[in-house]
Amino acid sequence: MRSQGVLHVDTPIVVPFFDVDSMNVVWHGHYVKYLEVARCALLDLIGHNYNDMLESGHAWPVIDLQLRYVRSAVFGQALTVRASLVEWENRLKINYLISDAATGERLTRASSVQVAVDMATREMLLASPRVFVEAVERKLS
Repeated sequence: MRSQGVLHVDTPIVVPFFDVDSMNVVWHGHYVKYLEVARCALLDLIGHNYNDMLESGHAWPVIDLQLRYVRSAVFGQALTVRASLVEWENRLKINYLISDAATGERLTRASSVQVAVDMATREMLLASPRVFVEAVERKLS
């Protein structure tokens, strides 16, 4: 069973016309964009978003991304994208659930893993920067 995480945020998305293909379903690559929108909302909730990460001297590249498609989303469909914080001390792992906003039906499950990189040295860190860990701990308390 997938971890629910310690924090989560639900982000509404309505599938725009330019995200669907000739079969009127969302092209598989656009789901990654929906995950990014939810991830940014989660980082805002934590109080340490991408701008804060850069200001602290760190980049957080995605090193792993997994998606499992269950059912296609279609043009105009209202979706809910839940992003759940699973790990943060050594890496940033987020689990996602994309579901139909009206019925709650699961459409896609996903997860992403990011690691901190020191911008000055371009070296990957083996632990998350203290500033990020402290932001998560503040939100959890």
